[in-house]
Amino acid sequence: MLNISHNNVNKIFDMSAFKSGKRVLQVKYFKHFNRFLIGFSIFCFILLFLPWTQTITGKGQVTTLTPEQRPQTIQSPIPGRIEKWFVQEGDFVKKGDTILEISEIKSDYFDPNLVSRTGEQIQAKSSSVTSYGEKVKALERQITALNSEAILKLQQAENKLIQSRLKVKSDSIDLEAAKTNLSIAERQYERTEQLQEEGLKAVKDVEEKRLKLQETQAKLISQENKLLASKNEVINAKVEILSVRTSYNDKVAKAQSDRFTAQSSQFDTEAQVSKLENAYSNYEIRDKLRYVKAPQDGYINKALIGGIGETVKEGERLVGIMPSGYDLAVETYIEPIDLPLLHIGEEVRVQFDGWPAIVFSGWPNVSYGTYGAKVVAIENFISDNGKYRVLLAPDMSDNKWPSAIRVGSGAYTIALLEDVPIWFELWRKVNGFPPNYYQSQSKSSNGKN
Repeated sequence: MLNISHNNVNKIFDMSAFKSGKRVLQVKYFKHFNRFLIGFSIFCFILLFLPWTQTITGKGQVTTLTPEQRPQTIQSPIPGRIEKWFVQEGDFVKKGDTILEISEIKSDYFDPNLVSRTGEQIQAKSSSVTSYGEKVKALERQITALNSEAILKLQQAENKLIQSRLKVKSDSIDLEAAKTNLSIAERQYERTEQLQEEGLKAVKDVEEKRLKLQETQAKLISQENKLLASKNEVINAKVEILSVRTSYNDKVAKAQSDRFTAQSSQFDTEAQVSKLENAYSNYEIRDKLRYVKAPQDGYINKALIGGIGETVKEGERLVGIMPSGYDLAVETYIEPIDLPLLHIGEEVRVQFDGWPAIVFSGWPNVSYGTYGAKVVAIENFISDNGKYRVLLAPDMSDNKWPSAIRVGSGAYTIALLEDVPIWFELWRKVNGFPPNYYQSQSKSSNGKN
């Protein structure tokens, strides 16, 4: 009860008669208690000036340092039906070991000899390509022969044209000679006829000269015909040259057309061969994908799809695997307000689930059961939980992390910041202020350089 009455109990009752009264009301007891209060106050006052390390705490879990070392699932590369399992949960597998076999469920790949038959088609089409190539070579030889023959034929026709022109020239000379003979025969006939009128020549001589004149006229007409025939031969020779050129141009054009057709067929067949080779490679690779193999050494965690005869889709998860070799790390999450306080390479204390610890966040040197770590990566984009992800690696200069730790277990992290007095930290906590902003020594030294 509180002594709020004006009536003093000690005036009515003698408290010293009681054992408890003797112990409490004695002067010696007050002296010791006052000394204790004074000493405790001095100790608390001195304690306020002791150094305290500011920290940033976070919760996370154990993971691996590199992405390829983390637990993963193996997906089905093709749609199919599970035919056979070669492992069971908990088995250790090496890279390339077969985990299960999948059979085809698409009608396009039912044929068990699909790869070999596609190879036969490739061989047949390749033979067609060779045949078209030989046909192209034969047509090229034919074109060469036609060009050579055309040259000879043109030379022959040109020679005939030259001969015709020379014959025209010869016949024109003969025509001029015939005209000269005709003029001579006419003059001789006129003189003979005049002499016969004068009585100096006989009628017989006149008749002979008339006959010779007529023969000369006949030879002139015949020579004119020969000249016209020679000119016709020149025209015929020119026509023949044009005919030879046209004929061989048509033959060469037809042979070239056949060659281009053969080349087109050859290229088309080569495209078909390339397409078949692509299909052959796809079929061959797809046939290998029927056997799902381990991507790396590790342990089979859990079969996500069990049984025999179940159908799976492409990309569907089949089994989980944990790599056997990995480097442990811790991923922790911090508040956005604390993000500017963390830098790469800073020290962090980690407490793992299942390892009892006595933690003094402000005095990391006297903490027990925590392990050293360093910041190796800080995420630049906020996570789904509204915090930033920080990746921690073991500190090689500190105690080695427990070997029994498994990936996925929980962890509690304490990032060490600036050293301040205890009274300042209490004042900061009471007012709800964030830790002091500071830069790590490595970063500040880099800035000075």
